[in-house]
Amino acid sequence: MLGPAAFALTLLVWTASAQPAAVDPPAEKVTRKIKLFNGKNLDGWYTWLREARYDDPARVYSVQNGMLRISGEQWGGIATRKAYRDYHLIVEWKWGAKTWGSREKASRDSGILVHGLGEDGAYSKTWLESIESQIIEGGAGDFIMVGGRNKPRMTADVRTEGNQAIWQKGGTPMTKESGRFNWWGRDAKWTDTLGFRGAKDVEKSAGEWNRQEVICDGDTITNIVNGVVVNYGYNSSHTAGKIQLQSEGAEILFRRVELRPIKKHLSHR
Repeated sequence: MLGPAAFALTLLVWTASAQPAAVDPPAEKVTRKIKLFNGKNLDGWYTWLREARYDDPARVYSVQNGMLRISGEQWGGIATRKAYRDYHLIVEWKWGAKTWGSREKASRDSGILVHGLGEDGAYSKTWLESIESQIIEGGAGDFIMVGGRNKPRMTADVRTEGNQAIWQKGGTPMTKESGRFNWWGRDAKWTDTLGFRGAKDVEKSAGEWNRQEVICDGDTITNIVNGVVVNYGYNSSHTAGKIQLQSEGAEILFRRVELRPIKKHLSHR
């Protein structure tokens, strides 16, 4: 049995190892298949919560029956310890039943953050500075610029409806360093309500598995949902970094988080 001093030292070492390096790690170009989630534990990841920081007393993040479960009870994200660039990310996810707090009756919400840089919790003490491939009922595949010390910037070809910029191949180029680019089929009558479904949604209903792909090729990012290209951005200011999965008020399950090499250059302009 460890004495008090030895126990304290062990706890200190464990706490330090649970936290990431203070500086951004060099980005690995993906040249082979990498299973970021192994279905057994959270090796290769670290957790962050707005209030608890690197601790997770409520087990917001856990592995259950071979799946990564994010309860959504507290706001934060689980991030890769390593940084990556030039990759084809494949994520398979489905909504759980539980929603929480201010989003209990709102549309289920989460997200895939790519090119994450800088301090943990840089945005609203919650998420990395990054570009988000959105996961939300009715809006899976939207792009959101998530600011931190710097403001991510990206261009997309769009049509505009009111104050909304909606991706459209061959549309008018628009550059943003905040806000969002909606996916091409986002319902103009979208409301932030639990279970929202739009007429053109390619995201499946709650409880069914979805396949969301994010192809980061140089300064371009392509979002694909269930085999459909839904959004495309280029001239991205951020081209490498960590990958973070959000906890944002809704239970969500992941059974696959995997990187693959890019087979060929894709352009959707």
